[in-house]
Formats: sequence, C-alpha cells, structure tokens
Amino acid sequence: MPLAVYVLGLGIFTQGTSEFMLSGLLPGMAADLGVSIPDAGLLISAFALGMVVGAPLLAVATLRLPRRTTLVGLQAVFVAAHIVGALAPGYGLLFATRVIGALAYAGFWAVAVATAVALVPASAKSRAVAVVAGGLTLATIVGVPAGTVLSQHADWRAAFWAVAAATVVSLICTLLTVPVDGGAQDTDGDRSVRAELRAMARPALWLSYAITALTFGAVIVTFSYLASLLTDVTGIRDAWVPALLALFGAGGLLGLVIGGRTAHAAPLATLGWGLAGLAAVSALLAVAAHTAAVVVVLVFALGVAGYVTNPALQSRVFTLAPAAPTLVGATNTSAFNVGNTLAPLLGGLAIDAGLGYASVAWVGAALAVAGLVGVVWAARMERRERRAESFVPALQNS
Repeated sequence: MPLAVYVLGLGIFTQGTSEFMLSGLLPGMAADLGVSIPDAGLLISAFALGMVVGAPLLAVATLRLPRRTTLVGLQAVFVAAHIVGALAPGYGLLFATRVIGALAYAGFWAVAVATAVALVPASAKSRAVAVVAGGLTLATIVGVPAGTVLSQHADWRAAFWAVAAATVVSLICTLLTVPVDGGAQDTDGDRSVRAELRAMARPALWLSYAITALTFGAVIVTFSYLASLLTDVTGIRDAWVPALLALFGAGGLLGLVIGGRTAHAAPLATLGWGLAGLAAVSALLAVAAHTAAVVVVLVFALGVAGYVTNPALQSRVFTLAPAAPTLVGATNTSAFNVGNTLAPLLGGLAIDAGLGYASVAWVGAALAVAGLVGVVWAARMERRERRAESFVPALQNS
C-alpha cells in the first residue's frame, strides 16, 4: 500500500476528530458561550449539514484542479476555520466556522477517497478505501476521547487548537507524499462535470447511495445515544463510558479490516452479511439493554457489524461509475451524512415518544433491515444486467 494512502487516512483522522469531538465538549461550550446545551448541540448539526452540501459542491468546484493542490487547499481552509473557531467570542461566529470547516472536510473526504482508489491497482481498491476510512474510526478511538480529556484539563478551545495543529501536520505530509495529480490517469479535458454526471446516470448507483445512507444511519442512531443508554438504562457508571465508546471504535477498526479484505471479491455479500449482523446486534442490544455484561459484548459487536460494510459502501460506487471518480465519491460522502443527520432525528423522536433510550437500537435494527432489502434489490439488478450482457453476444452470434 503506498505511503500516500496512509497519509490520506491521517488527514481523515485529524479532521474526523473534529466531526465527533463536540459530543464531549458541549457542556463546557454551552457555559462559555452562554447558550443552552441543545443550542450548543446545533453545532453538530451544522457540521453534518456542511458535509452533506460540501462534498458534491467542492468536488465540482475543484474537478479540474490537481488533486494534491485540492487536498492541501481544503486542509488549509479547515485549519483556518478551527483557528477562528478557537478564537470566536460568540456562538454565531463559531457556528459559521463549523459549517465552513465541514465544507472543507467533506471536499477532502471526496478527493481523498478518489485519490486513494487511483493510487492502487484494482485488486487493492477496497483495502485502500478501508485505510482512508480507518482514519475516522481511529478518530473515535483516540481523537474524540483525547479531545474530551484535553477540554476537561484546559477548555474546549484547546481541543480546537489541537485539531488545527494536527491538521497542519497532515497537510505537510500530504505535500510530501501525494503525487501532484493524485494518481489520476485521465486528462483535464476528460475530467468535466458533464462527463461525470453522464457516468452517474445509473439506477444501481443511486440505489447504492440509498443503501449507504440506511447502513450508516443504522449505526449512528445507536451510537449517538449510546452514552445515555449505558448510564440510564444499563446502569454503567459515567467513568466507564469513554472506555466503552473506545471499545465500539475498536470493534469498528476490526470491522474495517475484515471488510477491506472481502469487499473487492464479494461487495454485495459483505453488505448483506454486515447488515444482517447489524440488525441482529441492534435488536439484541434493545432487548438486553439492562444486562451490563451482555451490553459490553454487544457494543464491541455493534462496532464490528457497523463498520465491516464501510469498504464495500465506499468502493462499490467507483465500480458502478468508474468514469466519475470524483463526483461519485463526493455524492457517497453526502449519502453517509444524510444517514448521519436523519437517523439521530428518528432516534430522538422515539425517545420523545416515551419509548426510552433502548428504543434507538430498535430504530437501528429497522434501518439495517431496510438496507438489507436494498442489497437484495441491488443483487437482483446486477443479475439482470449480467443476463442482458450475456444475451447480446449470444444474439449476435446466432
């Protein structure tokens, strides 16, 4: 695996830490900024919204630029947004920096995945995607807890400074390791918005995006309320919650390793088994939420089942639309964040309806089943396409 692929994963790690770290910073931020915790929580929604909009927007805007230039430029914008955020005197400016930072991060995600795929042979594309996506999983294991500890010993602004500094390091590494063209084999004339949009006009691709949103939503809806479920339902002490969140991340890392090895040869089977496992684990978590020993095992299993699908979700879209290497990945990033935005809202509705924190795991199970239906549908479409392709040569030879 080229060193540049690991450096791209480092870039996702540094920026991904910012994506999730606010969950541990909200009380301090709310007190410092003079707003309620729910209002501070809107800073998380602002980041997710920026991700949904930013990925395709930045992909189109930078399509004709050299990939390394784009990656470095987006990291520089991300650093600037976090420096301004760390110095922000009030809520409004901080909110704006979260949106801008998310736009840059979304664009980096899209170009980083396209670059990683372009730097390796076809047989290694899924593993390359797993390495890049592994940066986000590492952020949940290391970055988010570290940000929480830093904010407890200093303040939330120190966490923002740390993210900015770490991103500067990854920016320098990107300059030193990523080729100027990012491994792209096509010419600037071929890389046009119109050409990529034509390549994306395929129903199977958009079904894949729906599966992405449902799959990630099934994971994130439970993860978003996992701390509250552990303390309020399972009865685990607050001091143990960071360790269990890290255990979830460790399971996710194992899932990425497994999925990275199976996604190339059997992408739909990887998705099918992963979603079936995710539905089962989520349902078991809802049923056994009061039993601490069982919950600990299920938290790890939730991470494995939730992230084993990630390499297939990320790499399959490039197989479905190889002529749109930038825009296809950018739209998939948006699909991930549609799930990241809508699924927690569904979980919140279940809690507000008086169903309790364990109900979010049932929501996750339902979303996983819906994603599994999508995979079955995708498999049927794939079989029909193969039959049609084999029928045409047979007809010509008759």
